[in-house]
Amino acid sequence: MTAAITDAAHVVDAASVMGLLPTRPRLLALGEPTHGEDVLLDVRNDLFRQLVEREGYRTIALESDCLMGLLVDDYVTSGAGTLDEVMERGLSHGFGASAANRELVRWMRAYNDGRPVSERLRFAGFDGPLEITGAASPRQALTALHAYLTAWVDADLLPCTTETLDRLLGVGDRWTNSAAMMDPSQSVGQTPQAKQLRLLADDLVALLDTQTPHLIAASSPDAWDRARMYGRTATGLLRYHFWMADTSPSRITRLCALRDSMMAANLLAIAERGPALVHAHNGHLQRDKSTMRMGGRPVEWWSAGAIVSAQLGEGYAVMATALGTIRHHGVRTPPPDTVEGLLYALPEDRYVVDARRLAAIVGDVTPVPRVSPWFGYSPLDPAHLASNDAIVFVKDAPAGQAWWPVA
Repeated sequence: MTAAITDAAHVVDAASVMGLLPTRPRLLALGEPTHGEDVLLDVRNDLFRQLVEREGYRTIALESDCLMGLLVDDYVTSGAGTLDEVMERGLSHGFGASAANRELVRWMRAYNDGRPVSERLRFAGFDGPLEITGAASPRQALTALHAYLTAWVDADLLPCTTETLDRLLGVGDRWTNSAAMMDPSQSVGQTPQAKQLRLLADDLVALLDTQTPHLIAASSPDAWDRARMYGRTATGLLRYHFWMADTSPSRITRLCALRDSMMAANLLAIAERGPALVHAHNGHLQRDKSTMRMGGRPVEWWSAGAIVSAQLGEGYAVMATALGTIRHHGVRTPPPDTVEGLLYALPEDRYVVDARRLAAIVGDVTPVPRVSPWFGYSPLDPAHLASNDAIVFVKDAPAGQAWWPVA
């Protein structure tokens, strides 16, 4: 079996990856089984450079706050701000601490310098303004959408004034109270003010849609596209806050599903620009349902990748990454009867293999699921091998490159 897997393994480069796919996808997703290991991001960076130089890819999208990501995009496209500023304020979830992420942003800015707009690389965050402890206030997205519409459409078409939005939004910390994640009674998402804001946000998005021809011509396609993102984010956040106040047993399932739905909407918008490399946790990019247990209850929902794949078909391709060891977190040499163990037996440090061919090689002897001693690492599910287009394998994660100890 090892010999057969060796024959199916290839160097991780753009040519090998594209050779495993029936067509060049608009969204090529590269997952990771854990956050915080720069060796995985180094693989991503190398692949992105090759996709840019050889395959015409122009965008990279990361599992980071879509609003914060605008700062990074402005920096790499026009040089606005400084590298230090965008690493501090342009990436969420602590991702700005990564040396590999910093190198990615630095390289994108250097690549764009002096190039025409049509050839410049773009950066996007595709997560909502969400953390595991809660959700952001809808203020930034809602007021930015309102300001855009105020600048370009007749005042009498607007459903409300800035003062109305400000009054209904109130102080920011009422929205970001971390206690609301576990205690629905602490959420403001179903207050009369929040319900009125949901209606107004819906009306603002409808106005944006109905004025599309005028807005694209009067402002610019990029400004209009950014306003669409404000609209998606405002309505998504208000919906998320509404269900944070829910007391039913399906509350957590709905919140997980809403987050991935927001991710999927952002990815579909990114796909409209042209081909992009997408990088996030395997669980957000897989075609299968995501699962976890919270409070002793199973939680299942469709991932962003599953939603996007259903709509784009061959326009979406996904490569899950498998990792051999993370010794600094107690994840040692994988058992030989796991997927990771089979891949670890090969001599190379990193390679890519056709996932469906790998599933056929293991045949009826389905590998056993690997059990991680560390909660921050998610091994591959052997039952889901064939639903990936490829598996990228990295043998070891060096301790010296770890930058984020929380998954």
